Amino acid sequence: MCSTVLESIERVLDESVRPVLREHEGNVRVISFEDGVLKVKMQGSCNNCPSAVFDVEQLVAAAVQAAIPQVERVALATGVSDELLEMARKLMQSKSRHSESRQSESEQGH
Repeated sequence: MCSTVLESIERVLDESVRPVLREHEGNVRVISFEDGVLKVKMQGSCNNCPSAVFDVEQLVAAAVQAAIPQVERVALATGVSDELLEMARKLMQSKSRHSESRQSESEQGH
């Protein structure tokens, strides 16, 4: 049943929500659905937008809850994406290696 509900949620998002978000270069991704709670993440320009909470409440929740009675609540997942964390790790590792290399060169020069 859960996969059927998720398919229905995706269909509502595709038909009613995503076209509106795309006008603002945004999107929405389903994170999970359990115990009547649909957790979504805003993407693109909508990610970390100050009005993201409003968009979820007024656009996503209204459309999904009207079409799918099993969805009792829609929650906005906030935080940093795994992709952004990985990018930050690589950047920090690169800076660390660069700093260690410069320190080693400096010590050899003295």
